[in-house]
Amino acid sequence: MTSDATRSEVVTVGTEHLEDLLTRAKAVLWDFDGPICRLFAVHRAEQVANGLVEWLESQGLHGLLTDAERESLDPHVVLRAVDRRHPRSDLVVELEERLTHEERRAASTAWPTAYADPLIRTWTALGSRLAITTNNSPLVVEEYLHSRHLTACFAPHIYGRTQDLHLLKPDPHCLHRALRAMGCAPASALMIGDTPSDCLAARAAGVPFLGYARDAAKGRSLQRAGATTIVSSLETVLKTLRARA
Repeated sequence: MTSDATRSEVVTVGTEHLEDLLTRAKAVLWDFDGPICRLFAVHRAEQVANGLVEWLESQGLHGLLTDAERESLDPHVVLRAVDRRHPRSDLVVELEERLTHEERRAASTAWPTAYADPLIRTWTALGSRLAITTNNSPLVVEEYLHSRHLTACFAPHIYGRTQDLHLLKPDPHCLHRALRAMGCAPASALMIGDTPSDCLAARAAGVPFLGYARDAAKGRSLQRAGATTIVSSLETVLKTLRARA
């Protein structure tokens, strides 16, 4: 098991720039699964991915996915792979509906990310505008936020997966939607995410990026994607924000 000291060294990067990022942010765009909660903490993502693969094979589509796609253990990899081969087909519609159903099941047992709730409420109290830009279903996001009494902090700015699956992150489409709706320039916003696709989408949209890495592997992954400011706990962000208030 990685010690706290080693974990901190690996995933906490560039925090000397954190205050500047927070000062310039008039709007904050949050990824959902990771920074706000661990959606698949109990209802595991690998179980969902395997279920999607099994359903595809039950339809006689044994050769549709590559071995790497079948073994990815990531339901979004499965969904996007099918969409690339059969875009906008009934098959893709059914598969996306099945994924949404599984995400909604997962939302009921999701684990809140430590310090996310108070950070969201603090930013709201300070007058910042918040949005969610995610590859998850917006229905799932809405249900989770309602369960945490956080809906008012974000509504109506929830931008999730649509039928245009080729526009999922790392495409910046959902970030552009949020920025247009909020009337915010990219340089005046901040994106908080925990995956390389979040970092790449923020870069493509011209939005400053703050990486959240709950473990060393995620921290290294974000660094490889080009993230220069990464925190291992949102407590760091909350303390910095409160110090400025």
